[in-house]
Amino acid sequence: MARSVILAGTIRCDGCCLPPRWCLCEALQPVASRVAVDVLIHRRENWRPTSTGKLIARTLVGARTHVYQRVDPPTLAAVQRPGRELWILHPQGEPVEGLLPRPADHPAPQVLLLDGNWAQAGEMLRQVQGWGRAVRLRQAGASRFWLRSQEHLERFSTAEALIAVLQALGDAGAADRLGLQFELHVYATLRARGHKEAASEFLAGSSLPAAFPEFLARLHERRPNPSEPGKARLGPHPRPGWPG
Repeated sequence: MARSVILAGTIRCDGCCLPPRWCLCEALQPVASRVAVDVLIHRRENWRPTSTGKLIARTLVGARTHVYQRVDPPTLAAVQRPGRELWILHPQGEPVEGLLPRPADHPAPQVLLLDGNWAQAGEMLRQVQGWGRAVRLRQAGASRFWLRSQEHLERFSTAEALIAVLQALGDAGAADRLGLQFELHVYATLRARGHKEAASEFLAGSSLPAAFPEFLARLHERRPNPSEPGKARLGPHPRPGWPG
């Protein structure tokens, strides 16, 4: 049976939330976009290392996260950015295609992403109802978020939803760069869980080998496991393991 270092409760990097053996911080390439992004992350999702909302926060320049909890949830005043129309992304919203193209003299919108499972996203949507315009996107194909089982293949992760928003708003460069960081996150987490066969299949359908050949080669080099007794810890920011 493949050994999963995530389930073993290994130490983690404070940056990418992965075990130091699979740390991605060296490959982090900050993504700049004219779109303002805020993530409302459910308190239970906030502790999950697979959260793509947290991936957005550490990758997209200027992105902000707000932890949602039923007691004392974030307010509109804490989330709203001056001079921006607030779009709340949710499958129950109106089609975003009907709002495009935006007039040239209008700033790019502020996008609020709801990060949690479908029940949690519904709960958060009720909290923010009326804050702005609820919008939805048409996304084709199947999700590349292979880290959690999905009953419906057309359901996408928070990061994939943002990638689609950036593409719809004409920021293809930011969408592509964020997409690469998302793919790295999924691939390395599969490897950290010991799912080597699934990781190889994922990598075969990815643009990562062309984009990060040298980094992937270094990532695949066999290194000591810092969670084993007598082994030196790798990475500058270890932390206790989180439940995965």
